[in-house]
Amino acid sequence: MELKNNNGEWSKPIESLSQKAVRGGIWIFALRITNKLFRLVRTVILARVLAPHDFGLMGIAILAMVVIETFSHTGFNIALIQKKGNIDEYLDTAWVAQVIRGIILFGILLAAAPFVAAFFNIPRATDIVRVIAIAMLFKGFTNTGTIYFQKNFEFNKLYVHQISANIADLAVAIPAALILRSVWALVFGLLASHLVGCITSYIISPFRPRMNIDWKKFKELFGFGRWILGSGILVFLITQGDDAFVGKILGATALGFYLMAYTLSNLAATEISEALSIVTIPAYSKIQDNLNKLKDAYLKVLQLTAFISIPISGGIFILAPELTSTFLGDKWMPMVPAMQALALAGLVRSIASTTVPVFYAAGKPRIETKWQIVRLLVLAALIYPFSIKWGILGVSIAVLLSIFVSNIGFSIMVIKITKCGAKNFNKLIILPLINAMIIVLSIFVLKTHINATGILSLLLLVCIGILIYLGITYLFDRYLNYGMQSLIKENISYLKRN
Repeated sequence: MELKNNNGEWSKPIESLSQKAVRGGIWIFALRITNKLFRLVRTVILARVLAPHDFGLMGIAILAMVVIETFSHTGFNIALIQKKGNIDEYLDTAWVAQVIRGIILFGILLAAAPFVAAFFNIPRATDIVRVIAIAMLFKGFTNTGTIYFQKNFEFNKLYVHQISANIADLAVAIPAALILRSVWALVFGLLASHLVGCITSYIISPFRPRMNIDWKKFKELFGFGRWILGSGILVFLITQGDDAFVGKILGATALGFYLMAYTLSNLAATEISEALSIVTIPAYSKIQDNLNKLKDAYLKVLQLTAFISIPISGGIFILAPELTSTFLGDKWMPMVPAMQALALAGLVRSIASTTVPVFYAAGKPRIETKWQIVRLLVLAALIYPFSIKWGILGVSIAVLLSIFVSNIGFSIMVIKITKCGAKNFNKLIILPLINAMIIVLSIFVLKTHINATGILSLLLLVCIGILIYLGITYLFDRYLNYGMQSLIKENISYLKRN
């Protein structure tokens, strides 16, 4: 429907928050799909050209970079997104802090490179860490005006920004791998990605940062960001601590297997959690004072997340051997058991990822921090004995159990904040979980009669699984009031209008 403005001219009505969120969600979905296609092509090609040891070396260098990034994270971006009103006067301060941080981190990585190599007992890692350090400068000088892409739901611009960086990575890493056939292909691809991302941020954002810092605004931003820092450190210890442990105790080759298993098994969880945080934090922040709207919005997000992530994780679990053999080759088969355990961890993590944006939007990031501490304690208690007994599979099981325990706390707190009710919350998870279990059992039976190592056979099993899942979803909608059809129709109706 169109309305007349003060001049008597016809104009389109202002988009509602839900419409902006849907439109933004479409762009984010397109971004994640495109990103994943690029990364899948990159991973499959590089996995066949390079050795697991190369991926382990790169994993060690990235781990060193992530360590210093995490322990110096300001949390300013989340603070600016959560903040109501105009944030222009804060952007210069945030940019100056970001630049200074980038320069300092660059210097720290240069100095720490020999110690990182000595810690893992891999001398080759020294030069790799030093070159990787250049990425800190590119990230430090990135335009802070890009924060508006997320805050104002301008995800089409975010799409251009991130895709350009991924294209650069793909365009550099693959030719370099074919020529060099060494870990340096991964290094050069990473640097190209960060360089292009920095340049693109100034091309697509009109904001031009100045070397100006307001200490009052700095303290205000840090007052919120300190909880993000604390949570970020805990998340690092949890999500990267296992990588450091594997690299130190089990070696670079084992780390290469583990990183690849984690990447492939968490496709759904990673993409959904990142997409959710991009869209839902600004959306929830605008309705944080309206409990009914916040509850309705959260339940829709939870329902859609569970509907998508649970069957994908189930499919990865049951088809892990066939996926690995078909796309990566037999040299990667030792990672399959770990990949299956991590697929289950990814399923749980995708559900937990729906809760954190609610905590941030409600101005209660400390909730995430507290439950991440619980997760860290569980992981720390289990990872050593499990790894000694079962290798990278044991590490994967420890990760799964730690995520499961912390997710109980996340779920309890999000139910309390949104007042959505435990019954409504559990229903939206249990129904797709039952559905996915039926699919897993069906594919398991079919695998005994079909050789799924070929691409066509693998696609056949995937298609059968999808058809079964959709059929059972229809039955749930009709007899158990699941409501997935109405949710999909609601979003499709909006797309047709726009």
